[in-house]
Amino acid sequence: MRTRVKICGITREQDALDAIQLGADAVGLVFYPPSPRAVTIEQAAEIVRRLPPFVTVVALFVDASREDITATLDQVRIDLIQFHGNETLADCRGYNRPWIKAVRMRENTDLYAIKKRYPSASALLLDAYQAGKPGGTGAIFDWSRIPIDIAPSIILAGGLSAENIESAIQQVKPYAVDVSGGVEQSKGIKDPNKIAAFMCGVKSANQ
Repeated sequence: MRTRVKICGITREQDALDAIQLGADAVGLVFYPPSPRAVTIEQAAEIVRRLPPFVTVVALFVDASREDITATLDQVRIDLIQFHGNETLADCRGYNRPWIKAVRMRENTDLYAIKKRYPSASALLLDAYQAGKPGGTGAIFDWSRIPIDIAPSIILAGGLSAENIESAIQQVKPYAVDVSGGVEQSKGIKDPNKIAAFMCGVKSANQ
């Protein structure tokens, strides 16, 4: 099966269009103000307005209030919600959208237990753990900690780039991969050449 690709931390219309033209399946918009890749509702709406059909738009939230999430969904075409904080199952439900739960991979993380805790999640997104940071650290975690039987239903993130994506896919065999910093020229500004190289790595791994 082809590995799906999400380019996250999109802040500009052109970056979103470049990502899609180069083969990405989804774009991620960060609604977390402390992040250097954060966008406002107005920015997000403008970006999404330019996207072609059959592109999944993912909204990333970190322990956001229900009011803030609802306001975003009311004003921006969002297809999938990504909860990237300490949200409970109850926090993730009730938005009439499919959703995924990000998991920061600590040493003692039990993915079987987390899957039971979030049974209605479309997938788990696995990211590196770094104290005080909900994500976007650019760090890699030990991929061997992902159980083989869970791998086909997870989204792999954390420190991915053109240099390691082929080996990551070949080792883990995830349903999808998520990249942000690994395809940037600076925080929040994507580099089309890096995106193209990343997509070549994905394609090579799938052959």
